[in-house]
Parts: sequence; C-alpha cells; structure tokens
Amino acid sequence: MESNFTESRKNYEGRIDLEYESIFMKTDPEFTERFVNFAFDEVINHESVKVDDRARMISLLAVLMGCQGIDDFKLMVPGALRLGVTPVELKEVVYQGVGYLGMGRVFPFLKAVNEILLQEGIDPALEGQATTTMENRLEKGEAAQMAIFGGHMAGFAESGQEESRHINRWLVDNCFGDIYTRGGLDFRDREMITFCFLYAQGGCEPQLKSHIAANYHVGNSKNYLLRIISNNIPFIGYPRTLNALGCLNEVAEEL
Repeated sequence: MESNFTESRKNYEGRIDLEYESIFMKTDPEFTERFVNFAFDEVINHESVKVDDRARMISLLAVLMGCQGIDDFKLMVPGALRLGVTPVELKEVVYQGVGYLGMGRVFPFLKAVNEILLQEGIDPALEGQATTTMENRLEKGEAAQMAIFGGHMAGFAESGQEESRHINRWLVDNCFGDIYTRGGLDFRDREMITFCFLYAQGGCEPQLKSHIAANYHVGNSKNYLLRIISNNIPFIGYPRTLNALGCLNEVAEEL
C-alpha cells in the first residue's frame, strides 16, 4: 500500500526520526497513516495551539510518564534531544515525576533515559543540579512554595493535623526543597510538567486545580496550558484532556 503522509508530517519526521512507520506500517497502514498525519501535522501546525518544540517535547514526555506510556516515551526521547531538549532538562523532567507519580512508576522511565543517553553517546552521569543541602532544604523548599503558590504557603510544613503533619513537612523539604530548587528547569517549566503529570494520570483533580492556579501565578496562562493539552491529545486521548479543560475553566472562573 502506498503511503499518503503529508509533506509537513514528512518534514517533521526528518527532524526527530519517528519510528511509527517501521513498527506499524506493514500491519496497520491505514491507522498509522491517519495517526501520524494527525499527531505530527494537523495538531502541531494548528495556529491556535502552536508551542515551541522544546515545550511540546517536555510536556509530551511528562504526559507519557503520567499515563505510563513507556514504549512511546522511549520513541520520543531521541526526538526530544534532537529538538533541543538538553540531557539535563530530560533528566529533570523524570526526577520531578517521582513526587507526583512515585518511584514505582518512574523507575522504568529513569532506566530508559539512562539507556538512551548511552546509545546517543552521552554519559548519563550528568553534572549535579542540586542547590540545597540537607540543612537548608526545608527553608529553601518553603521559599520555592511561596514563590510558586503565594505567601500563604508560609509555615505549611507545620500546618495540619498533628498525626499527618509530617506529610506536609515532606512536601516542603522533599518535593520542593529537594526537587523544585534544582537547576535545569525553572518554575514555569516545573509547574507546566506537574500539570501534565497530574492530568495525564487522572483522579487528581483537586491537586490539578491547585497546580493550575500555581501555573497562573508563575506566568503560565490559561491559553498556554490549553495549547499544551491540545498538543498532547494524540497521546493521552480525549477524556483526560476534557477533564483537564474542565479544571482549567473552573480555576479561571474562580480567580
């Protein structure tokens, strides 16, 4: 069967070396043709949802982690590197996933990244990005929380019911003090990928709404987040996309 890929899709393939055709073209030619034309032409070239290559790729990697799409993640990592995502940025996306997905779900993604970096001729033992110590991670984590969510986060580590207060403290010193303070990604990047982790895994709507508000606070507009979820529809599907859109609209009405 002669393929009918669009010229724009062919050009994009040349930039990131997609493998969908080599994997599925013989067995599923009609489906493959429609999917890749949609995902890598119609979607990415739609004027109202365009984002830069780097943002598209780091959001896609976060979405694939959130929905546990490890096989597609492996296909996309080399393309992300070719489109300007640095090895440090790539690893920071994966590290941040632990706080929102847990190491049980992130383990195969970190393993895959290290293997792919080696295949690309890059030493996966990258330069350290930590900016905190065990002594100041709580203080720095609180500062990060306040910068992202607002001044009302002061004292969050000591808030809440006594029997569960340790969880609030860990959110401050571990999630924010250990991870958000790292180099490689700024707060806008980190809140955008957190948004992706949350909506892609589903069932986290309260946290998703909180982080939508945080995205707004650090400068990621509703329109920008709408562009992000639109770009990732081929990989996450419509139900979770529509749930995310509903949360975006609710938060926008409340603010």
